[in-house]
Amino acid sequence: MKVLVTGAGGFIGSRLSKRLISEGHDVYGTFHESPSQVEGIQIINADFTNEDFEIPDVNFDVVFHLAAATPLTKDKKKQKKINYEGAVNLFNKIKEKTGFIIYVSGLGVFGNANGIVNEQSPIKPDTDFVKIRLEAQKFLENACKENNIGFSVCYFGDVYGDASWFTEMIVKRLKNGTFKIPGKGDYEKCFIHVDDATGILTSIAKNNLKNQSYVCADSTSVTFKEFVDYTADKIGVKHPGGVPMFLAKGVLGGDLVKLLTTPMKISNQKISEVYKFVYPSYKEGINSILDS
Repeated sequence: MKVLVTGAGGFIGSRLSKRLISEGHDVYGTFHESPSQVEGIQIINADFTNEDFEIPDVNFDVVFHLAAATPLTKDKKKQKKINYEGAVNLFNKIKEKTGFIIYVSGLGVFGNANGIVNEQSPIKPDTDFVKIRLEAQKFLENACKENNIGFSVCYFGDVYGDASWFTEMIVKRLKNGTFKIPGKGDYEKCFIHVDDATGILTSIAKNNLKNQSYVCADSTSVTFKEFVDYTADKIGVKHPGGVPMFLAKGVLGGDLVKLLTTPMKISNQKISEVYKFVYPSYKEGINSILDS
């Protein structure tokens, strides 16, 4: 396949690019602020907030759109410029160069859901960050329909792995005794190892699964405290205490804390029909990182 990965310098994008290259695919990747650390990728320097960027005249079998500002970008205008306007600008550049776009989103679109979330659950975002991301998704979905382009979306749980927020924000801070859990940590979370996230995206592309949505997280729901405490036990340090929510919001921002602490349970039955998880629970995933 000839593929385009936007955000190829990011945590998921770089690993997806490496996976696709290792499987023999021809991979183009867009980079903005993160330099390429992916051997064999064809680099496109592009700032999607500026309409002047160029995409090569290549017929891409699939475009993976991962480039986005995170909730750590607290400036709402900047979020909208990158996440919504950037998606519009990208589409206008690629609409005649591909027949399939895969959009990477998160479980935050379901808000504070009642019961088990699946692909039929109502979309009800409750943070500005997610509302902007959803605007971009709806634009791309409608634009793809109008242009006869396939469109699929993956709603990922919290994606973790080596050299990620997991190792930088949790493992390192557990080791130096500075990590604190927002609140009591009793909210259930859905996690997915980055190797499974890239495996899912690759499977959707290779199987040409157009016009689909997938809820993507491993098979084991766990409270955030249990996730952190298991990590602490693995590295041989004491379990961390909590910090009041208002203090956590002051440091991380309200949107990020809300996304982090909103409880969620999911069914991954649909995606499990096309992809077999390497790490069906957080324990296997954490072990693979900390034992390596």
